[in-house]
Amino acid sequence: MKQIQVLVVDDSAFMRKVVTDILQADSDIKVIGTARNGADASVKNLTLKPDVITMDVEMPVLDGLGALKIIMKERPCPVVMVSSTTKAGGHTTMLAMENGAVDFVSKTSGPISLDLFTIAEQLREKVKLAVRATIVMPKVLPKAEPNIVAPQIAPTLRKLVAIGVSTGGPKALKDVLVHIPDTLPAPIVIVQHMPAGFTKSLADRLNSLCSIHVKEAEHGDLLRNGYAYIAPGGKHLMIIEKDGNWVCKLTDLAVVNGHRPSVDVLFHSVSQLNNAAVVAVVMTGMGADGAKGLKQLKENPSCWSLAQSEETSVVFGMPKMAIRTNSVDEIVHLHDLASRIVSSC
Repeated sequence: MKQIQVLVVDDSAFMRKVVTDILQADSDIKVIGTARNGADASVKNLTLKPDVITMDVEMPVLDGLGALKIIMKERPCPVVMVSSTTKAGGHTTMLAMENGAVDFVSKTSGPISLDLFTIAEQLREKVKLAVRATIVMPKVLPKAEPNIVAPQIAPTLRKLVAIGVSTGGPKALKDVLVHIPDTLPAPIVIVQHMPAGFTKSLADRLNSLCSIHVKEAEHGDLLRNGYAYIAPGGKHLMIIEKDGNWVCKLTDLAVVNGHRPSVDVLFHSVSQLNNAAVVAVVMTGMGADGAKGLKQLKENPSCWSLAQSEETSVVFGMPKMAIRTNSVDEIVHLHDLASRIVSSC
């Protein structure tokens, strides 16, 4: 198999060397060049034509976000952001994901991470995933008119939207949630695979853009219509019934399908709710998280299930595995997901 050609971008010569050594410890990866800032990176993207770029977020001359925008315009290439876990770093990382970055890893101890080796395997895995990812450019997304009608929900049932998403999720979630009105007669609960320290930035960013209220879920939150609750990184999110309310329960239980939070954990908990009419959505992401939980949800005849289409998914793993369970009612283009969620409620 052809080696994955990588361009490493960081303003620190030390970090460029560390990232290069980490990546080239895998025989499937070859670092073909390095860049010291975003301006240098945008030029080398054109001259070296890498398969994948690892991009520092905070750099002089032109930062990672600015470079990403140029790269996506001039020569789209899968980009993995390398971010600090500071509030500013988290916010910029969310903007990068909106603007086309495939994924990110977090520096373990600031801009100069002497212990970056602790996430070495994760970095190599994300580079290998990135080379197989689809860069979805909004201008080429086709719009498909749905031809399946969701079942009418009995008035006595309470409505809930449950979403599972991973790689490519921050941008896909934005594209969906900005089109959800705050009059939606249901709360929305979301598992986005993401480490601790970044889900708050994601929720805050989405909240600034959306009509609905978006927040990082907290233990004991009562679910309210017109609100979206995102599972915090490092915690499983479960929905339980308490005193007639639906309540967020956060747990530190073991990882499931390699993830905490896990979509299967959320979906399983929702499947246990009484008198619930659920719209379940499986979106872009690697792996099979959510497939088993969706099968449990579909045991409820009042569950309507949607999967994001292959051509609009950065990685079609999670939707594909959900579809294989024969538990998906509709396969929906990204630009139609919001309208299908609203019409299904």
